[in-house]
Amino acid sequence: MIDTVLFDMGGTLEDIYVDDASKEASAREVLRILKEKGLPVSMDVPEAIQELAEGWDRYAAYRGPTNRELKPEEIWGNYVLNGRFGLDFETVKPFAEELAHMWEVTYYHRSLRPGVKEMLEGLKSLGMKLGVISNTASLYQVFWILKEYGIRDYFQDVTLSSVTGYRKPDPNIFLVSLKQVQSDPSTCAYVGDTFSRDVIGPQKLGFGATFHIHSHLTASRDKDVPDSVKATYSISEIYEVYTILKELSTSK
Repeated sequence: MIDTVLFDMGGTLEDIYVDDASKEASAREVLRILKEKGLPVSMDVPEAIQELAEGWDRYAAYRGPTNRELKPEEIWGNYVLNGRFGLDFETVKPFAEELAHMWEVTYYHRSLRPGVKEMLEGLKSLGMKLGVISNTASLYQVFWILKEYGIRDYFQDVTLSSVTGYRKPDPNIFLVSLKQVQSDPSTCAYVGDTFSRDVIGPQKLGFGATFHIHSHLTASRDKDVPDSVKATYSISEIYEVYTILKELSTSK
C-alpha cells in the first residue's frame, strides 16, 4: 500500500522550458553580476551565451558519467566560468550561489503546473507523506520557489542533489529522502517527467509505484532510454496522481 509520494520538481510539479529569450536573459545576468562584483568581462551577449553553453557542457561531461553534483562554487569556478571568462574557484566562491540561483530562475521559464495544489491537498487528505527529490545546481532555489508557489508546507522533506552531492538516478539521493520521510521504498510512489532519472532510479530501489508525466524536457533527457522502460502509470495531468492513489486506497 502506498503511504508516501515523492516528486521531481522541474518538469513535474512545474512546467519548465528554455528558449532564446531565456538564454539571452541569463547571459545578461551573468555579465551584470560579474560587473557588479568588480569583475567586468569584455564579451558581448552572443559570445557570453556561447561561452556559458560550453562551460555547462564541460560540467555535464563530468557529472553525466558520475551522477555527482558539485557545490555552486565548484560548478561556476571550475567549469562554467573557467574558460574565456577567466575566473576560478576562489574568485567565484563568495557569490556562486547568487549565480546558481539566478541561473535556475532565469535560464529556465518556470510555472506551477495546473492542478498541483489540488492534487497535494487530495494526497494530504489521504494521509500521504510527501516529499521532493530534485536535481539542481543551486542550494536554495527549490526551497524558495516552493514557497513562492505556496506549496512548501505540504512537503515533509525536500532532498536536493546540490546538498547530497548525488544526482538522480543515483540511489543515494533517493535513500536520503527515504530516511528523511522514514518510509520503506515498497510503500512509496515517485512522480517525474523523465524515464532516465525518475523511473529507472526508483524502480531499481523497489519503489511501489512510478508515475511518468511528459514535459518539455522529457525527449532531450530520455533519448538513450530503451522503449522497454515503462512507468507503473503514465499520466497526462498531475491531478491524476491523486485520483489513482485514492482509487487504490479505497479498493483495499
